[in-house]
Amino acid sequence: MPNPKGKPENLEPIKSHREKPLPEKLSFRVTKEMKEEVQQQENPPEFCREAIQEKLDKQKKSSKD
Repeated sequence: MPNPKGKPENLEPIKSHREKPLPEKLSFRVTKEMKEEVQQQENPPEFCREAIQEKLDKQKKSSKD
C-alpha cells in the first residue's frame, strides 16, 4: 500500500537560505483587487515580506529623524 503522505524526502523540513528563519505566520485582510495583484507576482509570499520590511524600515528611519 502506498504511503498516503508521499515520499519520505517530502516529509523533511524545507531548507532555507535566509539569515533568519521564518517560524512565524501572519495573516491579514485585503481587498479582492489587492489579492489578485499579489497573486500575479512571481513569488507572492516573498513579495509581501519585502513590502512589509520596506515599510517597517521606512517607518524606523522616519522615527529616528
